[in-house]
Amino acid sequence: MDLFWQWTVVFLLAALHVASGTTDVAVAEPAADSAGRGRTYRNPLLTEGSPADPDVILVDGTYYLYPTTHGDGYDAWSSTDLVNWKFRGSVFKAPSGGAWAPDVYHNKRGDGKFYLYYTVSGPNAPPHGPFGKQVGVAVSDSPIGPFENKKVLAEGAIDAHLFQDEDGRLYLYYVEIENGFKILVVRMADPLTKKGEAVEVLRPTESWEMASGDVTEGPFMLKHKGIYYLMYSGTGADSPNYAIGYATSKSPMGPFEKYAGNPIAHRANGIYGPGHHCVVTGPDGKLWMVYHQKVDDGTNYQRFVALDPIWFDDAGKLHARVTRGTEERAPAK
Repeated sequence: MDLFWQWTVVFLLAALHVASGTTDVAVAEPAADSAGRGRTYRNPLLTEGSPADPDVILVDGTYYLYPTTHGDGYDAWSSTDLVNWKFRGSVFKAPSGGAWAPDVYHNKRGDGKFYLYYTVSGPNAPPHGPFGKQVGVAVSDSPIGPFENKKVLAEGAIDAHLFQDEDGRLYLYYVEIENGFKILVVRMADPLTKKGEAVEVLRPTESWEMASGDVTEGPFMLKHKGIYYLMYSGTGADSPNYAIGYATSKSPMGPFEKYAGNPIAHRANGIYGPGHHCVVTGPDGKLWMVYHQKVDDGTNYQRFVALDPIWFDDAGKLHARVTRGTEERAPAK
């Protein structure tokens, strides 16, 4: 039934109710299309290749998604609604394999290029596992690549994330793994060049961060009303206890104070290991968290990409809701 006939039926039914003396008529909003696509969503969103560690950017009305998948490099997906994703193919071939946790930054204030911060295995390192990893950067003229490898930025490191403050300054957050999983930050002179020395801002100290291995990783920065919210994931990523928390500071360099109510996203009611996320503004103008969940409660890396809302309350506290298998309102306009 096309849109004209949908509305015709609605108004005829309304007229019948009014004629019978009933005035409290509820007129239903027509579906986006015959399948209702775009109005609701249901997690999981993407499952093929056990995708994890998703990063999403918005470019000219289109969202681009980059997850961890096969480890040989990174593939991309695109969407206009954060719900329905189209595969766009390979965007980067890793120089040494073992690729995970991509982060893409669009340098809109500068050269307009796209910078991919990657994690790969270092020289002579095994392709799997955290040790022997390094963080590097690649560049492209397009969000769907190809990205050209430029340089290594940190050895013995994983999970890079570039944040640009309102004043234009750049900060690179990443995880040092040589002596425990500690989150560091370093100023960047430009998207390719570090400025000064990295400083530690977070390390595992809380019981939830040490439930299945002492880990703080997957940093992602939000700024709200002048406060910096450093979000991160805690404990082992192969565990159903993997979870998301945050810490706050008045400076992007810290010091950061962990939120007493952490974790804000955790296992519950058939949801396992929600973690390693990014946050993006949806078509509805609200904040949405794109993250991964584990398929089951085993110790493994079987995961899928999920979408759920995240928001600040009036007191400045950050909240998240995680779902699986239920019909949820989509971030439609």
